[in-house]
Amino acid sequence: MFRLALIFHLFIGSTLMGIAVIAALTMGYDTLYPILISAALGFLVAIPVTWVVAKQVYENS
Repeated sequence: MFRLALIFHLFIGSTLMGIAVIAALTMGYDTLYPILISAALGFLVAIPVTWVVAKQVYENS
C-alpha cells in the first residue's frame, strides 16, 4: 500500500500544491516566500489525503 500511496501522492500532491499556489497568486501574494509556503502547505495537506485515498482503493480492490 505504501507504493500505491507514493504514486497517488505524485498526482494529489501536485494538484493541491498547484491549487494553493494559484490561491496565493489570486490573493496578491506574488513574491517568492508566499508561493513557496503555499506550495509546501499543499504538499503537507496532500499526505493525509493521499493516505485516505490509497487506503480506500487498497481495501476495495
